[in-house]
Amino acid sequence: MSDALTAQSDDRALLDRPSVRALLDQVANSVRVGSDLRVEISDEAALRESGIEHLARAAALDADEDARDSARWIIGEVGQQLGIRPASIHDLYIARGRGEISGFTVPAMNIRAASYDSGRALFAAARELRVGALICEIARSEIGYTAQRPAEYVAVLTAAAIREGWSGPLFIQGDHFQINAKKHATDPTGETRAVRDLIREAIHAGFYNIDVDTSTLVDLAKDGLDAQQKVNYALSAELTALIRRLEPEGVTVSVGGEIGEVGTENSTAEELRAYMDGFQRELARQSGKAGRELAGLSKISVQSGTTHGGVVLADGSIADVAIDFDTLRRLSTIAREEYGLSGAVQHGASTLPAEAFVTFAEVETAEIHLATGFQNLLFDHPSLPAELCARMYEHCRTDMAGEAKEGETDEQFIYKTRKKSLGAFKQELWDLPAEVREAIRGSLQEQFSFLFRTLAVADTQEMVRRFVAPPETRRSGPGALRIKAAADDWDLSD
Repeated sequence: MSDALTAQSDDRALLDRPSVRALLDQVANSVRVGSDLRVEISDEAALRESGIEHLARAAALDADEDARDSARWIIGEVGQQLGIRPASIHDLYIARGRGEISGFTVPAMNIRAASYDSGRALFAAARELRVGALICEIARSEIGYTAQRPAEYVAVLTAAAIREGWSGPLFIQGDHFQINAKKHATDPTGETRAVRDLIREAIHAGFYNIDVDTSTLVDLAKDGLDAQQKVNYALSAELTALIRRLEPEGVTVSVGGEIGEVGTENSTAEELRAYMDGFQRELARQSGKAGRELAGLSKISVQSGTTHGGVVLADGSIADVAIDFDTLRRLSTIAREEYGLSGAVQHGASTLPAEAFVTFAEVETAEIHLATGFQNLLFDHPSLPAELCARMYEHCRTDMAGEAKEGETDEQFIYKTRKKSLGAFKQELWDLPAEVREAIRGSLQEQFSFLFRTLAVADTQEMVRRFVAPPETRRSGPGALRIKAAADDWDLSD
């Protein structure tokens, strides 16, 4: 029997297991799986009203691996039928580099807290404003402390889009797939392998946008910008070559590089050129090894005055930040005119004052990363039960006590660490009363709508469809989502 027939037989057997049958019975009024492993939407209204939440919940929380993976597979198949397909923003960004489109900043939003409800709020706002240019992302660190592996993240956000009636190319991004400098110093092979393995897992799940962050390895003690950036650009090129080997047919994964770690000194034009020139040399060398020309970066992340999460004052409030918009404008122009990229990327911006956001599009910033503001809205929302919040904070004091710094207040410590309680309390956030979830979604939707308007991405659906045509990527069955089965024969050593 061929491998394909064996896999199909295994998947049919998987769907007959009691835990999976129970899930299928639960959603039988809206979606069915035939004996040929074809997923059929029997009632779209019922699917959006109730069936998709049952599937999303199983995809995120079910302890039974078979039921969990079946839910993720069904969501993906339904998404394909409803026009919600994982996609790369690469072609849109390269069109911007050619000067064909301009005047907007793509929001890349880290949906890490109460992801299904946050995703619903995001896609409800996007549907109303006809937004196509948006990215949902999660960083390497967030995958860990929120307990959301890539396959779960794609499924939950696809489900949220289905629930809210949004459709279009779905840009899911691996944010800060970052090399940890301390771990790299003691075990460079092991730390690099960990990022390579994550890239493999993420692409398999449907992350067709990846920010390779090796900026932690920039060494300012060395003489000359090329020497300072060399490890950064060389490893970025190596990881980009790996991405090109792993990307599915018909997809050019959008890859972003980074020239300076967020929270450090502002980036300069000279640093950008040193990084990009070195990266292009190294990628040409990787192309020679691959026997074909490899596509390069679509954007470049720079530092312009922000810090992830903001700077926390003693009372827990956030210090004012002065963004260097001249740096963003200048570096975006160089990135486009000299290297054909979409422009510069701004990190750590969600805690900025509201009046700052309109300027990003005015200075032609390509992309802006937003995370902590959405999380803050959840924790500080008047509808979030005080008892639950108190337990989450106590979890931080107990489990993250080693992260406390001398002299910092309890407010500063909690603000810094509360994000790390999200994984431990994931199910309790799902189990909040319906009226609480609805109130939080309403506030989040207002925030997303504000960002979409001020970043000038309203009415971008047609523009996105003009440049991005994601291929159909159907899965043969639930087992096809399991990364081990997809990678048994993959050699990551070269």
